[in-house]
Amino acid sequence: MKLESLRIPSRLRGFAAGDAQVFDVTLAGDRVQAIVPSASQSQARGILLSALVEAHAHIDKNYTVQEVGAAQGNLFAAIDRMAKHRAGWTGETLRPRMERALHEAWQSGTRALRTHIDWVQGEPPAALAVFEALRHEWRGRIELQFVSLTPLDLFAELAAGERIAREVKRAGGTLGAFVYRNEGLVHKLGRVFDLAQEHGLGLDFHVDEGLDADAGGLRSIAQLVRARDFRRGVVCGHCCSLAMQDDAVANETLALCAGAGIHIVALPTTNLYLQGAWNRTPVPRGITRIREAAARGLRASLATDNVQDAFYPYGSYDLLETFGLGVQMAHLAPAEEWLDAITVSPAKALGLAWDGRIAPGCPADLVLLAATGEHELVGPRGRQRTVIRGGQEILEQTR
Repeated sequence: MKLESLRIPSRLRGFAAGDAQVFDVTLAGDRVQAIVPSASQSQARGILLSALVEAHAHIDKNYTVQEVGAAQGNLFAAIDRMAKHRAGWTGETLRPRMERALHEAWQSGTRALRTHIDWVQGEPPAALAVFEALRHEWRGRIELQFVSLTPLDLFAELAAGERIAREVKRAGGTLGAFVYRNEGLVHKLGRVFDLAQEHGLGLDFHVDEGLDADAGGLRSIAQLVRARDFRRGVVCGHCCSLAMQDDAVANETLALCAGAGIHIVALPTTNLYLQGAWNRTPVPRGITRIREAAARGLRASLATDNVQDAFYPYGSYDLLETFGLGVQMAHLAPAEEWLDAITVSPAKALGLAWDGRIAPGCPADLVLLAATGEHELVGPRGRQRTVIRGGQEILEQTR
């Protein structure tokens, strides 16, 4: 297969391009065989991306808004509603929702997905067994990872924390916690780091998901990474409070994060919906300092988070829609230069074998967009795409 006259964003190039901006790409089998400058550099027919990577989702919660209702800007109301609904979850009720999410992500061009699984007691939740079965069934289509999403305070119960860490290790997952202005925060975080080090686990936190400037979870995590010389990878999602802090405080925290090698994931849909007032124009908005992080070498990911549940009652598993909203919320321009936020950056954060850079010899797992330039990227026409997996167009086509 030959793909002609395509733009490849500079941050997705794993080859020397010289002055060329438009390329012809030849596929052979399940690999990219060759990339050469197109004879004409004046007009591209589309933009070529590596297949998309979802760094933060909740496929156990999705598609429940009809039963639980939308929380309309109240994070803790959403948590309470989902907790009540979760009490009735079984493998039979979870599987159709989780499968639906994977089909939607696959059709949109996603090659890897990390989901957080609600884990609110020492014993493993029903969703874990469903996830493990789906991980096996979807092997070769979507690479699936999971994170245990546990209230930080539960780790103060030593036996419960130990059981969670052992089971996460057995199932090949990542240890996680919800961190937001907890009492004794540093001590409890230290316990999570203890468990991760004892069991050889990576860490992935929901942290500072609110507009309180005094929330310091991200800073504490960065300090612990450096103090412990922790090297198994740390991902921090949300980090909304960082945007509310004074520039000096926020920049100091970002410097700590850069030194610790922390990966930041921004979740524009859920935090646009949850953060900010509902009784007037909602200013400010819930987005972290993506541009300032990038200036320090921290290339954040953009991810889906919630889909049609109490936390976010709308949405889908189309990462390009999430990308378009993130571009507008955080003023990420030129937009084309930020496409690594749904490809290369999350691939690195998830430790995938392929970092998503397109080069001869890389997997022919690609997404060809109709957009011919960056100003078409966030529109419906520009998001029309051909999804290529293993060198072949998949049968299901998206809008």
